[in-house]
Amino acid sequence: MTAPTEPIDVLLVEDDPGDELMTREAFEDNKIGNTLHVVRDGEEALDFLYRRGQHADAPRPGLILLDLNLPKYDGREVLQRVKSDPDLSHIPVVVLTTSAAEEDILRSYKLHANAYVTKPVDLDRFISAVQQIDEFFVQVVRLPRL
Repeated sequence: MTAPTEPIDVLLVEDDPGDELMTREAFEDNKIGNTLHVVRDGEEALDFLYRRGQHADAPRPGLILLDLNLPKYDGREVLQRVKSDPDLSHIPVVVLTTSAAEEDILRSYKLHANAYVTKPVDLDRFISAVQQIDEFFVQVVRLPRL
């Protein structure tokens, strides 16, 4: 039996509307109650994390789901910025991307990604993967209180 968990804010950095929709569906199906915030490019992700512009009142996310192939700043740049900033580096970052390239996997871990997940093409498998990420980082591991 798992202890009850408090909902967290999850930041999804995703430019593909279809993948965003599937991620939202996975969160709704999982019924954990985490709040999913979505930004569409690397620049907006950094604005959210640094609480700039339209994201001045953004909550500090407890988990970041990060696509690698993004406009403006790509996911690698966002990952590097997050993990090199003492105020953000404690936030778990799960790279959630279509790339299965070994160099992307290696580089993401060298930049201190907490996990690397290749997006399944199949809808049910995609939803299952997102649910497993959510369950692991919210119900299994201990996250620092913000």
